[in-house]
Amino acid sequence: MSEPRIYNSRWDKARLSFLKAHPLCIMCHRQHRAVPATVVDHIKPHRLKEALNGGTQEEIAKAQKLFWDKSNWQPLCKQHHDSTKQREEKRGHVIGCDEDGLPLDPQAHWRRR
Repeated sequence: MSEPRIYNSRWDKARLSFLKAHPLCIMCHRQHRAVPATVVDHIKPHRLKEALNGGTQEEIAKAQKLFWDKSNWQPLCKQHHDSTKQREEKRGHVIGCDEDGLPLDPQAHWRRR
């Protein structure tokens, strides 16, 4: 059985449209650098491939909704997508601080009051 293809011409069009409207990497922007975004990242992982490969209809529907939800998209450069974002997903929190030295992760324990 062949693997389901989740990235197709519909995604290609949506991705290009999103990058045209959001041309700069948001992680680079936080570092006061203007670097072109080349990747549309899903902020919360959608896990669509896994759902299509054996999930229930409910899991597939949930993953598809998350996949196409534009509020779950962010523009990133390839370097940030392939490094920082992957580390954040594995660790479960946002890495780094803002210009005032406060953590970018709103859930950081020293940020809660």
